[in-house]
Amino acid sequence: MQATVHDGIAEIPAAEWNGLAGLDYPFLRHEFLCAAEAGGCVSAASGWTPRHITIRDGGSLRAAMPLYEKTHSWGEFVFDWAWANAYHEAGVPYYPKLVSAVPFTPAPSRKLLLAESDDRESALALIRSAIALSKDAGCSSLHILFPLEEELSVLQDAGLRIRKDCQFHWHNRNYADFDEFLQTFSAAKRKKVRRDRRHVAEAGIRFRRLHGKDIDDDTWQFVYRMISITFMRRGSLPYFDLDFFRRISEQIPESIHVILAEQHGEPVAAAVFFESDSTLYGRYWGSSVAYNALHFETCYYQGIEYCIDTGKSVFEPGTQGEHKISRGFVPVSAWSAHWLAEPSFFSAIGDYLDEETRHVERYMRAVDAHSPYRKPRHQS
Repeated sequence: MQATVHDGIAEIPAAEWNGLAGLDYPFLRHEFLCAAEAGGCVSAASGWTPRHITIRDGGSLRAAMPLYEKTHSWGEFVFDWAWANAYHEAGVPYYPKLVSAVPFTPAPSRKLLLAESDDRESALALIRSAIALSKDAGCSSLHILFPLEEELSVLQDAGLRIRKDCQFHWHNRNYADFDEFLQTFSAAKRKKVRRDRRHVAEAGIRFRRLHGKDIDDDTWQFVYRMISITFMRRGSLPYFDLDFFRRISEQIPESIHVILAEQHGEPVAAAVFFESDSTLYGRYWGSSVAYNALHFETCYYQGIEYCIDTGKSVFEPGTQGEHKISRGFVPVSAWSAHWLAEPSFFSAIGDYLDEETRHVERYMRAVDAHSPYRKPRHQS
């Protein structure tokens, strides 16, 4: 088998890459990754230098891994700032490092893309090639972010340590409509959601659903302006530029979805989602007005209604946020895997991860106790 490191996704034929990644999951599609790189959002200048790995057997593509050389830890959503600080205090450089991830996208997905799902040999070849590249390039470490749970065993076998975190997802129980979904809540929680929705409706705000092919340039400019407002309030600029969203809506229009909030016929807020056949992914939002519960309605309730209407089974709204619990999202495990070149740091971080896992599990049990869903009555 021959391993090759690529300096851009465009070096890999789209049909070959998508043949491994599939067409349903939007973030791993060649079109998504190429749009991110083509406009410079993902580049050496932004601290995300492409280092994608492919494994071929003769001329046949057997495996691939999305991979980047990073000079910082922004846009990853698996936080290793404390590790970087420990390296700095010891006088050892933590950057550059290698990261297998979809840039700026905290959604679980395969990171070991295989022509045959049970091809463990190729999976191990990918990981070993990434470790070898880390050593050759003078990187401190290799990090696999948000892999699927079924990939963890081969990552462990290759010598990586597993890190556990928590996200909040919504699951569709074949609800007929939003009201049937709310009937599963306790009375107090149900009343709170209805109050949230009433505040928005009484402000005269209505919603429209738009897919990529339906979003004209004026609408994209408004949506991007709203996204920028949210980022600037947090002291940064959006990860992706306007040209990225234009490219995506042209190239994979079925994968991008915008909820537009309008008041008296004029747009006042927007939320950007991506979608697969089974899952809705909440990503960005922004508003030019401040109304009570507008964020919850635009980003969560409208997304839940869309999932019910279209039969999607899961809604992943992004990372963090205990406020999602009272809206019907439940804690689920999220994973990452890590290898560090320096043995003493690797050992110390391994011990830290063991303790962190116990803390995360306690946290998940604690927040799950605040679920809005009615508790089953025990029979006497």
